[in-house]
Amino acid sequence: MSRSTPAILVTGAAGFVGSHFVRTLLTGGYPSLAGARVTVLDKLTYAGNLANLDPVRDLPGFSFVHGDIADAALVDEVLPGHDAVVHFAAESHVDRSIKGAADFVMTNVVGTHTLLDAALRHGVSPFIHVSTDEVYGSILEGSWPETDPLQPNSPYSASKAASDLIALSYHRTHGLDVRVTRCSNNYGPYQFPEKVIPLFITNLLEGKKVPLYGDGLNVRDWLHVDDHCRAIALVLEKGRPGEIYNIGGGTELTNKELTDRLLAACGATWDSVEYVEDRKGHDRRYSVDWTKIREELGYTPQRDFETGLAETVAWYRENRAWWEPLKKRAAL
Repeated sequence: MSRSTPAILVTGAAGFVGSHFVRTLLTGGYPSLAGARVTVLDKLTYAGNLANLDPVRDLPGFSFVHGDIADAALVDEVLPGHDAVVHFAAESHVDRSIKGAADFVMTNVVGTHTLLDAALRHGVSPFIHVSTDEVYGSILEGSWPETDPLQPNSPYSASKAASDLIALSYHRTHGLDVRVTRCSNNYGPYQFPEKVIPLFITNLLEGKKVPLYGDGLNVRDWLHVDDHCRAIALVLEKGRPGEIYNIGGGTELTNKELTDRLLAACGATWDSVEYVEDRKGHDRRYSVDWTKIREELGYTPQRDFETGLAETVAWYRENRAWWEPLKKRAAL
């Protein structure tokens, strides 16, 4: 980045992961980015919530723009004067993509292309493109390195794979400094309650049943949002142009094992679990090999899952005023 106190455009930062990144950055959590100014560009869809940014909205380094990343005129207006882009904005819920994929293609593919085009025109880089392990598809054993082919199975993951390829093409064709990250499943405070961990926690706190897909043996690697964002800050600081970095959490659990831990943390029993029909095209197992980011950038996850999950349950227990209106609006 060109200045000692850079200006960073962060897209989608009223959402779960982006808001954590911005809150941590502006409160000194990333020493290499101390003093950075942040512009948040967010459409405020159903999963975007300005309350997620309340702790930093009055800080002098913060500004907010309400708008769509696919709006080329707006992006052209907002982007100049920035030194980097951290691109979180995405439609990300697999179930919603199965019901209708148009919004996913528009935001994840067209929106990403719009940002890249503007970044190239205005000479703004590095461009950190935040992606997902789901682009690799499903793996029964072992772990994917960054060199494995993309085999997405849902409309959501296909749209993210497309955006990854478009982003990398801007590096290979135009020389734009693009860096792609692919993370495993995130959890932590401020996560919209349609996702499995906050959905199960809030349902159990409300005395409702929790829906467990299929046989419950699908495996996911769990990554605390704080570790994910710390890894993104490392990629922004020290990552190499044109490279992909897997970000893992190091805790692989079946959905049944995860459910058992959530029941225990919420003081509930298996009587609260309702087995439901499996999701269409449900990937059996995700697992990323994050050797590269560990060896090149010094990343290792710092939040052990037991502690992180207990803290997350406590946060939802203490912040019903945050999630109850969201669940009501989304009819969850």
